[in-house]
Amino acid sequence: MDLRLRGLRWPTSWRPRRTVAAAAAVVVLAGAGTWTAVASDDSAPAVDRADRVMTVADGGDGSDEVRIDTSYFTAGPAGRRPAVLLGHGFGGSKDDVRQQAEELAREGYAVLTWSARSFGKSTGKIGLNDPDGEVADVSRLIDWLAEQPEVELDKDGDPRLGMAGASYGGAIALLTAGHDDRVDAIAPAITYFDLAEALFPNGVFKKLWAGIFVNSGGGCEKFEPALCRMYERVAESGAPDAQAVALLKERSPSAVADRIDVPTLLMQGQSDSLFPLGHADAAAQAIRANGAPVDVDWIAGGHDGGEPEADRVRARTRAWFDRYLKDDKGADTGPAFRVTRTGGVDSTDGRAVLSGASADRYPGLTSGGKSFPLTGREQSFANPAGASPPAVSALPGLGGAGGLSQLSSLGVGVSLDFPGQYARFESAPVTGDLRITGSPTATVHVKSTSDDAVLFGKVYDVGPDGRQQVLPSQLVAPIRVEDAKAGKDVTVTFPAVDHEVRQGHRLRLVLASTDLGYASPAAPATYTVALKSDLTVPTAPEVATAAAPLPSWVWWLPLAGAVVALALVLSGRRRTTATPPDPELAGVPLQITGLSKRYARSADRYAVRNLSFRVEKGQVLGLLGPNGAGKTTTLRMLMGLIKPDGGEIRVFGHAIRPGAPVLSRVGAFVEGAGFLPHLSGRENLELYWQATGRPPQDSRMEEALEIAGLGDALARAVRTYSQGMRQRLAIAQAMLGLPDLLILDEPTNGLDPPQIREMREVMIRYAAAGRTVIVSSHLLSEVEQSCTHLVVMDRGQLVQAGPVHEIIGSGDTLLVGTESPVDEPLAGKVAALPGVASAVPTDDGLLVRLDADGTAARLVTELVRLEVPVTSVGPHRRLEDAFLTMIGGSA
Repeated sequence: MDLRLRGLRWPTSWRPRRTVAAAAAVVVLAGAGTWTAVASDDSAPAVDRADRVMTVADGGDGSDEVRIDTSYFTAGPAGRRPAVLLGHGFGGSKDDVRQQAEELAREGYAVLTWSARSFGKSTGKIGLNDPDGEVADVSRLIDWLAEQPEVELDKDGDPRLGMAGASYGGAIALLTAGHDDRVDAIAPAITYFDLAEALFPNGVFKKLWAGIFVNSGGGCEKFEPALCRMYERVAESGAPDAQAVALLKERSPSAVADRIDVPTLLMQGQSDSLFPLGHADAAAQAIRANGAPVDVDWIAGGHDGGEPEADRVRARTRAWFDRYLKDDKGADTGPAFRVTRTGGVDSTDGRAVLSGASADRYPGLTSGGKSFPLTGREQSFANPAGASPPAVSALPGLGGAGGLSQLSSLGVGVSLDFPGQYARFESAPVTGDLRITGSPTATVHVKSTSDDAVLFGKVYDVGPDGRQQVLPSQLVAPIRVEDAKAGKDVTVTFPAVDHEVRQGHRLRLVLASTDLGYASPAAPATYTVALKSDLTVPTAPEVATAAAPLPSWVWWLPLAGAVVALALVLSGRRRTTATPPDPELAGVPLQITGLSKRYARSADRYAVRNLSFRVEKGQVLGLLGPNGAGKTTTLRMLMGLIKPDGGEIRVFGHAIRPGAPVLSRVGAFVEGAGFLPHLSGRENLELYWQATGRPPQDSRMEEALEIAGLGDALARAVRTYSQGMRQRLAIAQAMLGLPDLLILDEPTNGLDPPQIREMREVMIRYAAAGRTVIVSSHLLSEVEQSCTHLVVMDRGQLVQAGPVHEIIGSGDTLLVGTESPVDEPLAGKVAALPGVASAVPTDDGLLVRLDADGTAARLVTELVRLEVPVTSVGPHRRLEDAFLTMIGGSA
C-alpha cells in the first residue's frame, strides 16, 4: 500500500477532495463551556472534560437554529495528539460513550462526543443522518477540533481524526468518511450500510423495528417532516414505495460507498435482525474496492441481545486508532477476520461462554460452499386473512444479554410456525459436524393466487429426534415476489450466520407466509412452492477456531507469596527435623487430617476444629463458608504461614511446616500488589524468581510469559502499565514454575464479569493439565460453574465435602428473566402450562419448575405465546440454595 507514514493518509490522487456544502459555516458557541476534572486511579492521568453547546445551523431569525451539546476530553501532558469523534446509538446521547471517551483520552487522544440532533440536550429534527443535517453537523465539529491546541493537524483545518460509534453512531462515521476527507480512520459497529435495505429488505416492510425507531426517537413529530410522512405512508400500506426507498438510500453509507477510502474496522453483530451481517459484508467489499484496508469482526451481540463484548470492542477500536492515527506499527489490530463463537452457558449471568475464530483474510459470505439435497414435494399453504396469526422468529427490541437470539445460539428452539402457513423441505442427516459461516442459498419456484407473494425463508438446525429445531440467531429472509400468479423461480439468500450443526442433525428449509416482525399482505392468498436446487451452505474453511484466549486479568502478587518465597530461601540454609513423607500419599496433592487452630489467647475457642478432607489431581476445589468459617485460617496453615495446634497437612505426602521444600510445588495467592514500579515487567518476574533461590531454568519463564500475553510491554516500567496490564503481569508471576497445587484466596475480588469468566477458564484449564486448584470464593454461582468439588465449612468445622453435582443435586428449575415484574395472574397462567409444575414470581422474573414432561424449548415457546416479556432463560443457580441449607443462618 502506498501510504504516507504521517497519519497514514491516502494519496490525494486516490481521495478526491469532498466537502459538505455548508461546511464553511462558522461554529458558534451557544453558551460558556464548563470544565470538569474526571477522577482516575493513580496509575492513569486525570481526564479533563469541557462541555459546550455549539450552534451548527442558524437561520438568521433563530427559527432554524440547531444547537449541538458536546463534551471534549483530554488527559496527560501538553502537546498535540490525534482526535477521535465518538457517536452514540439511536435514542441515546453523548453520555452513553463517556466511558470510552475517557479511556481514549487516557491513551493519548483528544476526544469529542456529541448528542445528535433531537437527542440529549441537542435541538433540531431527526434526519436519520441526513447529509445536509447530521453529517454537516459533524463537519462543523471537525472544524472546531482543527482549532484546538491539543489536536494534531495534517494541515491547517485538517485534524488527524478517527471516528467510532455503534448503530446510529457507526453509520455517521461511515457517512462522514464519505462526505468529508478529513476523516483518517473509522471503526463503526453494529450499523447499516443501506438503511433502505435494513428497513425494507427485499421490498418487505420491517414493521416492528421501524416502529421501535420512531418510538425511541420520541414520536413521528421529532423527525424531519419528509421522514414522518414516509413512515406513516409505509406503515399504513404495509409496503415501501419507490419514494420511501430513495429517501432512505440517500441517507445511507452506500450512497457514498465509492468515496469511503480510509482504514476501516467493521464490527457487526450476529444477534441482529435489524442490521444483520450482510451490511458489514457490503461495506467491506465497497471500501476494499477503494483500496483501503478493512478488517471485519463478527461479535456475539447485536440489536437483538447477546453478549455485546464491550471491553473487547473498545480495545480493538483503540488498537485500530493506534495503528492508523498514531502510526504505531506495533499495534496489534487483530486478524483480518474474526468471529466470536459460543459454547455452553455461564450460570453467573446466563450468558454464553465465548471463544474466537479467525482468518488472515475476510472470507465473505459464500466461501467453501457445500450442497445438501433436500427432499419434499411441491407444497401449498395459506397466507391467512390479516396475516394473523403471525409466525415468530426474533422479537425485535427485546435486547439485553439474554435475548432470544442467544437462546438460539445455545441450542434452544424458540421459533414458532403455524401449521398450514408454511412449506418444509429437509436434508438427510449430516455425516459430520458442520460449521455454517456465511449466507446459505437455495432456489425455489413460487406461485400465488395473488399478484404478489411475501414469504419468509428460514434454515433450521433440526435434532436427531426431528422435533427440536433451532433457528440460528433467530434470523429470517423476507422475500417479496412480484407478479407471482404465473410462477417464478426465486433464489433465496438467507441471512449470514456462524452456527455449528452437529453430526446426525438435519437442515430444514422453511418458507412461511407470515412473521411477527414484518408486514405481510392482509388479503388471504394461497402460495405454492417447489424446490429448484439444493441448499448451498458456506463453510469458510479458512476460519480456524483458536484456543480459548487466556485472560487479561489476574490476581495481584500476594504478600503471602513473598513470605513463602522468603521461607524457601531460608530453608536452603538450615537443617531441621522433618516428619518423614508418606509414600502412599505421594500422588495426592493435599490431605488434611484432624486440623485444628485455636484463636489467640483462647484455650477453647477454635478458628478451625477437627477439619479433614482430601483433594485429588485434576480437581478444582471450592472452599466455601460464611465469614468466620475458618477458610482463610485453613489456607494460611496450608501455605505454611501459621502453625496448626493439632492435626496434619500433607502435600504430595510431605508434612507442611514453614520452609518445607514441598512448598516449591505450591503456588499460593491472596490480594495485594507487589511489583516494583520503576522496574520493567520482565525484571519484576526475574527478581521474584531469584528471591525463591531456585534455579533459573526451573522458572518456566517463557511459558508464563506466553500465558500473560504482554508482548513488548514486558520491557516497559510497571508504573506505565494499565490495570489490565498489571493483572497480566501478575498471572505470569503466579504461574512461574507452573506449581502442581495452586491456592487462590478470593481471586475474583475487584474483577468485572468478563474478567471473572476468564479467571474461571484458566482454573479449569490449569487443572485439566493434571494440576490442582483450590479456590476460596464468596461468589457461589461462579464456584458452581468452575469447580469440580466442594468443601463447605461453618464455624471452623467441616459441613460437607464432595463433587459439586452431588452437593447441589440435580434440578429441573429454570430462572426466566423478564423486562418487567410478572404479576400473580400471569404467573398462574404459566404455572398452568403443560410441563410446568410451578411458577413463582421473583424480583427478576419467574422461577419455573418443570415436571417430567417439561422442556426449556417448549416453555420458551409458550412464554412467547402468553406475551411474557422474556429477556433470559437459564438454569436456576441452585448452589446458593444448597449452601444456605447446609449452613443455616450463619451467612
